[in-house]
Amino acid sequence: MATPEKRIRNGKVRWYARYRDPAGTQKVRVFDRQAQAQAFLEDTASAMRRGAYVSPESGRTTVGEWCETWLAGYRTNRASTVRQAQVHLARIVQTFGPMPLPAVRPSHVKAWTSKLKADGLSDSYVYALHSRLSQVMSDAVHDGIVTRSPASRRTSPGAGKQRAYVATTDQIFALHDAMPEHLRAAILLGAFVGLRLAETCGLRISDIDFMRGIVHPTVQYPAEPLKTETSRTAIPVPQSLVAALSAHVARWPADTLLTNEFGEQLGPWALERAFRAARATVIGLPTGFRYHDCRHYLASLLISSGADVKVVQARMRHASAKTTLDTYGHLWPDRDDSTRAAVDAVLRGRDVYPLCTDSGSPEASHQVRGV
Repeated sequence: MATPEKRIRNGKVRWYARYRDPAGTQKVRVFDRQAQAQAFLEDTASAMRRGAYVSPESGRTTVGEWCETWLAGYRTNRASTVRQAQVHLARIVQTFGPMPLPAVRPSHVKAWTSKLKADGLSDSYVYALHSRLSQVMSDAVHDGIVTRSPASRRTSPGAGKQRAYVATTDQIFALHDAMPEHLRAAILLGAFVGLRLAETCGLRISDIDFMRGIVHPTVQYPAEPLKTETSRTAIPVPQSLVAALSAHVARWPADTLLTNEFGEQLGPWALERAFRAARATVIGLPTGFRYHDCRHYLASLLISSGADVKVVQARMRHASAKTTLDTYGHLWPDRDDSTRAAVDAVLRGRDVYPLCTDSGSPEASHQVRGV
């Protein structure tokens, strides 16, 4: 281990702590006392061994400066993803921008999320902003700018989950009938295939295997690849639905399944506009009901038919069963009766307590209750 170097200048003693950082660059810190210099060298050597070393120069980087650097590397993602990140970063920089990265504490993060909620932002959006801050700070740790992130599960505000509204079968077909004729297939794709808005608008005729009854989601509007492999999972559909889609294609032939009145690919905004107009005519649908919510009907249909969580996960193309359970767990039948039946079947099979079946004796009934 290096030792501090003593130097005297203008009659004053100074101690020079020299060391090389992980990149091999020589650094020096000057102290008034030997003990301070020695402690610094020991702490620095320990941090390097643990991989937790942060250079003094990096420690002066502000949150705003790091966000700019981080965003430059993030631009390899698709444009819509980058735009969303920019919106989140603007909120982060508004509060933390001038602060050096190491100066941000977990208490600052908690105060920030509390203020966002007080300002009227939804729980889900505050959760998304915290997740973005956590992502940015974690990358700063990985880059060696800070030793730990101030954003963690302990500072997370919670996602504020809400139960999805599930339309009834009558409401789904009322939506279908209220849509313009050339857009009715969109309701079938949302409610019986589970496609998302951009996937529906991007679906090409070549993505449908009419012979085998399989829909292959491949791109989203206008023709961008889907983000994940899970989203590209093939979806089996019944021949009745294939027949309906075939009839649609025969009447409105084009490269994409959905087109506007001019035969051009339909945009998500146009589909949402038509969907809102149709929704307004359907009794019982909440005003916030979106095209995306048609997927909830499919999940409910599968669950009520007896499908288990893995089957529903596959059809909804969720990345994990946890996502499926978090969203639709309340739709599965209550298990109290099934667990009672399971225990009852075993007990009745062994006749453990004959008193349980002696319903004619008040004394026996009393004894059973006492047990």
